[in-house]
Amino acid sequence: MIKNLKSTNKIISIVLIVAGAGLAIWGYQKSGGFSSQLSNAFTGSHSDNVMMLYITGAICIAAGMFLQFKK
Repeated sequence: MIKNLKSTNKIISIVLIVAGAGLAIWGYQKSGGFSSQLSNAFTGSHSDNVMMLYITGAICIAAGMFLQFKK
């Protein structure tokens, strides 16, 4: 039973890491878009949507790494 739980946690951690990386890459691609560049030019920061993708991606990667290396 415990071995099955550990393998499930490993699968979930890998999914979280991959999803987080995908969200971060998607945010990077959106940061090159016209609306994000326009927002960056006027406000000096990225749009809220891009920042949300970066933050969500970082949280997913951190949670996945925690589950991956938890004993």
